[in-house]
Amino acid sequence: MTGRLAGRVALVTGGARGQGAAEAGIFAGEGARVAVCDVLDTEGEATAAAIRAGGGEAVYHHLDVSDAAGWDAVVEEVTGSWGGLHVLVNNAGILARTGIADTDPATWNRVLEVNLTGPWLGMRACAPVIRDSGGGAIVNTSSIAGLSGTGAAAYTASKWGLRGLTKTAALEFAPWGIRVNSIHPGVVDTRMTEEFVDKAAATVPLGRKAATPHDIAELVLFLVSDAAAYISGAEITIDGGRTAGLGGAR
Repeated sequence: MTGRLAGRVALVTGGARGQGAAEAGIFAGEGARVAVCDVLDTEGEATAAAIRAGGGEAVYHHLDVSDAAGWDAVVEEVTGSWGGLHVLVNNAGILARTGIADTDPATWNRVLEVNLTGPWLGMRACAPVIRDSGGGAIVNTSSIAGLSGTGAAAYTASKWGLRGLTKTAALEFAPWGIRVNSIHPGVVDTRMTEEFVDKAAATVPLGRKAATPHDIAELVLFLVSDAAAYISGAEITIDGGRTAGLGGAR
């Protein structure tokens, strides 16, 4: 590791497992102090403990991203312990694979609360602190479902919304020295996608059925590092070429 995030403090939501845990781990390996945030307390504590066992700095915080007061409390705890905040990764998300007619209002509202309201609350709580810490970067985890239509109505709406919110944030926070970008993964090999990861493999030109959490973490590390100092308001696809076009020779 090269210390690309040395001296910085990062907060990762959905950090207990999957790509959030991979992001937390790679950040710590590059010198950041990491707040691992999730509602999965046992797994979150284990992820933070594993980072510490590997020589990194990490603390787990319980956080429901749809709870504004929860955000305020966690940000206060993090800044009180570590003196600032430089990186926010809005990674937490949930998936409901139902269409418009089959989605009940409670499901619709909960998906939007976690996937769209959560990142808004996160940026609202964290951006002023990142500004006061000298600037930094925010990455919002959207999806290829935020680039085209899918059969998952609430999920697709939330990810399109997050794509637009990211661009608004990039404009609003630029004077504060904060870069904001969205990433758009295809299928990632995590517990949330295990039901359909094999089926999706046929649609990936590169042949590998899914991205690994580490693939996503490497992209996010780049975006929050100084190597991406002139990148803001971008939407970056990481899907093995799945959305490149209609297909062709393999």
